[in-house]
Amino acid sequence: MHAERTILGVDIGGTKVAVGLVDGQGNILLRQRAPMNSSQDAAAGLESVVSAVHALLADPAAQGRMPSAVGVSAAGPVDARAGVIVNPPNIPCWSNYPLAAEIERATRLPARLDNDANAAGLAEAIWGAGRGFASVFYVTLGTGIGTGIVLGGEIYLGRTGAAAEGGHTTIDFRGPRCKCGKRGCIEVFAAGPALARRACERLAEPANQSSQILALAGGKLAAVTAETVATAWRAGDSLAEELLRETAGYLAIWLGNMIDVLEPEVVVVGGGMSELISAWFDHIRGLLPEWSINSRCQEIPIRRAGYGEDSGIAGAAALWYQPGRVLEP
Repeated sequence: MHAERTILGVDIGGTKVAVGLVDGQGNILLRQRAPMNSSQDAAAGLESVVSAVHALLADPAAQGRMPSAVGVSAAGPVDARAGVIVNPPNIPCWSNYPLAAEIERATRLPARLDNDANAAGLAEAIWGAGRGFASVFYVTLGTGIGTGIVLGGEIYLGRTGAAAEGGHTTIDFRGPRCKCGKRGCIEVFAAGPALARRACERLAEPANQSSQILALAGGKLAAVTAETVATAWRAGDSLAEELLRETAGYLAIWLGNMIDVLEPEVVVVGGGMSELISAWFDHIRGLLPEWSINSRCQEIPIRRAGYGEDSGIAGAAALWYQPGRVLEP
């Protein structure tokens, strides 16, 4: 009886390392999480990853499922072709660090690296909500906004690997300054912290201080988060409704631009805010004709991603399942 063939998916963030064994159908057979030491030196960061990998492989449930390769998903920017993590702000221990090569050395398995949005988009295109579509535009909404473009089952990297930074597309050149240095990126209007910031601005107005948003935050503006707004909206709060309608409007403006450039067959939305925003998909679709010159823009389905918090693990493994790049037995 042959051992079940798997890929080891490694998802690295600023505070956690998530690892899992993924089979050829995209099923996550086994998963674990561990802390990520991103504040010390490069070696300490690598040790966090390697320790998490060894702990997973030592699990009795992993026996007979030994991986044949490692895929790594991490916050960008990364140079996917070179396997180098460039200078991610939330993983400061690594700068121009050859992460794929170091993981290969530590695990004695071939490794591939890409940024988390690209990888998650690939998993959705191969196994998830984008399966069966030739072109997929993937969006992750959460603390930031990331995007990935998958064409014919392969990530579109661009000339140098820096393509698909859609979250840093400007929709208002006079808008607030983004962490990336540009003004008016969609991220500063529609990501979680942006929603919380706009809520605080509105709550400072006397007419809005009876909002459930403020009550849920214990009366403290500093405690308001996107989750607070979401909870208030589900309870029928009118200010929360207004804020989310405004957020959906910003996303419609932005998505209209993305459709005019790409005209993907499907838009897939993941990330921590995906459940909340999915309730506004119909509203966003209804606004698209105002912001897209494509007369058939409303035909493009907008779907919620299937992998949820496991998108990084699945996406990392998917790096070994792109057409022409599948690992031979």
